[in-house]
Amino acid sequence: QVQLVESGGGSVQSGGSLRLSCTASGLAGSVAFMGWYRQAPGKERELVADLLSEGIKTYAKSVKGRFTISRDNVKNVFYLEMNNLRPEDTAVYYCRETGPEGDFWGQGTQVTVSS
Repeated sequence: QVQLVESGGGSVQSGGSLRLSCTASGLAGSVAFMGWYRQAPGKERELVADLLSEGIKTYAKSVKGRFTISRDNVKNVFYLEMNNLRPEDTAVYYCRETGPEGDFWGQGTQVTVSS
């Protein structure tokens, strides 16, 4: 059974940093797409950053220059390093992996940024 588990969320003040982790278990094959999404109250879920298996990274305009997506192939974990956080970054953050075995989501982790 494939499972993605996020960790690293929490509460920080504006300008602070957090690093989210997404640990995958149960995946036997390769992953083509890894992404971080977020959903704020009353808003739709949006893609924040993604990383393709070829190493190509894409960021939402609102986080470019502040957030970094990366992966550790040995540990089968990927990360979202978030710096210079703003109150508008407050949301539940979800990780997602997509590949030949299917499309999988984590349960989400809350990030709260206070001004």
